[in-house]
Amino acid sequence: MRATILNCTLKKSPEPSNTQDLADVVGAGLRELGTDVRSVRLVDHAVLPGVSSDLGEGDDWPGIRREVLESDILIMASPTWLGRPSSVAQRALERMDAMMSETGEDGMPVAYNRVAGVVVTGNEDGAHHVISEINGGLVDIGFTVPGQSWVYWNMGPGPGPDYTATEHGHRYAHQVAGMMARNLYGVATALRKSPIPQEFSREAG
Repeated sequence: MRATILNCTLKKSPEPSNTQDLADVVGAGLRELGTDVRSVRLVDHAVLPGVSSDLGEGDDWPGIRREVLESDILIMASPTWLGRPSSVAQRALERMDAMMSETGEDGMPVAYNRVAGVVVTGNEDGAHHVISEINGGLVDIGFTVPGQSWVYWNMGPGPGPDYTATEHGHRYAHQVAGMMARNLYGVATALRKSPIPQEFSREAG
């Protein structure tokens, strides 16, 4: 089993990322189940704006797309800014839009039979909105989103300390992160054993 975390923080490496820290809790849970987990901090790469899978020279998205499609599990991890997903998360979804009309050798849409989940952090409110926005896009693209396949941490209304600056809510968030890991793994395992039949897949266009 293989999982890819797309960290949609606005912070370039090596600056610490609160979003990565919480995503790593989910990653640890998946590793305990025997999953190979890899993480990509998108802002460290040249992900050009657009809705195609390959925009040519200078575009790093094709390699990231390959990583996603070689995985059974995709985790989108985003901070909350102004109550919404980061611009990096939106760009990733826009680039994955091309997957809606792409099929594999089996004739299935390329995102089918893969599961996805969402991690959100922020010292402001809006996590549920961010989860809904990202999940809505992932479902449109063709990913399967299991129940309780998300985790978030925030400080509630108004600004406050970051995830790494306080222990506030960590116990609850980590419990939910563990449940998220198990649910993602469980549904990914089920889809491996019994994938969506080709005749049930939607027609492109």
